[in-house]
Amino acid sequence: MAKKNKQTVQLINGVDPGLFGQKYSSRDYRFEESWGKNQFNSSFPASLVAYMSSKDLSPVFICTNKNNEIVHKYIKPTVLFGIDPLSEDAYYDYEAGYYPFEQFYTASRKEKIDLVMINRSTQSPTCGLEVKLTTLPDNTTKDLPDAEYGSEIVVRSPTILFVACSICACYDSQRGRNKLHDILNTIGEEIKDWGELRQVIPFYDKIKDAILNVSIDLVNKQKPIIMQPIWKTDKRLTDLDENCLDVFVWSNLAVIQMALREKTSDADISRNQRTIIWLYKMLWDFTQYGRFNYTDIVNSLSYKYKTDKAFAISGKLTNPFLKCTELVKPRITKYEIKNIILGDGQKLLRPERRFDAYLVSHPELFV
Repeated sequence: MAKKNKQTVQLINGVDPGLFGQKYSSRDYRFEESWGKNQFNSSFPASLVAYMSSKDLSPVFICTNKNNEIVHKYIKPTVLFGIDPLSEDAYYDYEAGYYPFEQFYTASRKEKIDLVMINRSTQSPTCGLEVKLTTLPDNTTKDLPDAEYGSEIVVRSPTILFVACSICACYDSQRGRNKLHDILNTIGEEIKDWGELRQVIPFYDKIKDAILNVSIDLVNKQKPIIMQPIWKTDKRLTDLDENCLDVFVWSNLAVIQMALREKTSDADISRNQRTIIWLYKMLWDFTQYGRFNYTDIVNSLSYKYKTDKAFAISGKLTNPFLKCTELVKPRITKYEIKNIILGDGQKLLRPERRFDAYLVSHPELFV
């Protein structure tokens, strides 16, 4: 582990290692420990969004319409972050608690979210986002045309918690909870033992329909929940494509649609189905008590699966969500990476995954 006082070699021009736009951050990029795999996978994407903002480019926003169909919009970085990412007031807080969500659940411990943006003047959080840096294409789409590329996405259990909380925030009044209760129907009362799969499975279609009805009701109140930067390789998967970087953002309702896309299975229940059941139970308990017990729901409704992740979907299944001009030709080139990673920060990377390993092995990008 890097020592706290280990710094990089100072450049001739005196620029410290850093990332574009992050003047104030919970990570100090002068130190090697801020460049590990887990740190880089969320801090680099945040600066990629800040860099896009400087070029007046907006991430692609994956949303749903009133028919629960996927539609694309653009979301300005200032709207995504709730603050200008280049502002003096912008503070980048990583692996942090997001208290606007914490009021809606109890748990053995409060879950951290990847990125919380904070307004330094008001000390108020302006957004909480999960960050997923993904490669394009994945193994299931690498032999297909560029327009058919997709990225594998693994959705963590806390992400479903955050989706549930973002929905609860839209019904946070007695009148709102009553409305949500009506939309959810009476399924929550009919199932006596939620931990017993045989009692739950007969109601799955009704549970799914209820969640889809919630989505319809909130179609005009969608909130960003997952920020998914993509880095695109060439056909041989050995080099970055010239146009290699862009950012997709998933709304809370789009994540629900993601959970509903899966390959057929002979299993009694899939991880994807369990995710929809989790979400329903969280919302149902919220209508009853004003909050829900996240730990108890996830552990009691495990249904033979581990609870470290909710579900995963392959590139073939994400392609319909991502398919657009930006998927075929991402807007940021590999020659611009040196404008995002500053002060020879790439020399502090400890490559454990393909993207940071590529950057370390291609120093010409930073000349």
